[in-house]
Amino acid sequence: MYLRPWNHSSTTGFVLTRLFNESQMHLFLFSMVVLVYILAMAGNATMVLLIWADAQLHKPMYFLLSQLSFLDIFFSSVTVPKMIVAFLFDWTSISFGGCGAQMFFFMFLGAAECLLLALMAYDRYVAICNPLRYPVLMSRRVCLLMVVSSWLGGSFNASIQTSLTLQFPYCGSRKVTHFFCEVPSLLMLACADTEAYKQVLFVTGVVVLLVPIAFITTSYAFILVAVLQMHSVEGRQKALATCSSHLTVVNLFYGPLVYTYMLPASYHSPGQDNVVSVFYTVLTPLLNPCGVRRNA
Repeated sequence: MYLRPWNHSSTTGFVLTRLFNESQMHLFLFSMVVLVYILAMAGNATMVLLIWADAQLHKPMYFLLSQLSFLDIFFSSVTVPKMIVAFLFDWTSISFGGCGAQMFFFMFLGAAECLLLALMAYDRYVAICNPLRYPVLMSRRVCLLMVVSSWLGGSFNASIQTSLTLQFPYCGSRKVTHFFCEVPSLLMLACADTEAYKQVLFVTGVVVLLVPIAFITTSYAFILVAVLQMHSVEGRQKALATCSSHLTVVNLFYGPLVYTYMLPASYHSPGQDNVVSVFYTVLTPLLNPCGVRRNA
């Protein structure tokens, strides 16, 4: 049966799915998520302020770390506050424009962080493998170019995906099977053929996810070779611990994103997608200040 597209200008937009219900177990899980979110905000904000206030920390690796913390603050805040309001007040509706804005900033900040994490791996590669050339290869200008490139790349990615997603006609149910407006969940409501666009999403995922992963893997392969050639056992252990902490954060961030945007729809279910999304919207922003700080 054909469903007539609804006019988004005359409706309330979409209805999001509540991540938690009112059971005791879900109340506990909700409390944990809120606590993790608060700790992540406090940790990242403290990191930014300390690096900005202490002149001794005005170095490339700390500058990049402050940018990562800055991204994490807003990345979590795009989705988590709406989830909290939906649970406390049952306000699950979101306007068409609000959904588009949430989608844009989520894609923008997420892609920018993917690119920045890859560039931070290059910073570590230069510091360990070419320490004498580090002041030249990681000059202030280079650091600024890295940050600007990650922000521009994220903005370009978000502009394409948001505009293409919102141009589809939507019909039938307005209920999004997710706790925020994420592209794959919205496409399930589109009453048009989205296969061609899904191919665009796959290509974008290769550029934003797989290419940075390959870059990080290559950087750390060179780092591992350099570390194994170190004569100091203490220096070798410190370098390996540093690399492992950063790689743990990278895996927790990239892994769920690859699952969400690279795997076919047959591998997904609403419950799994919600749980996976919690990892990169809540948990990773908390771990970034700890894991990458050890890397510094």
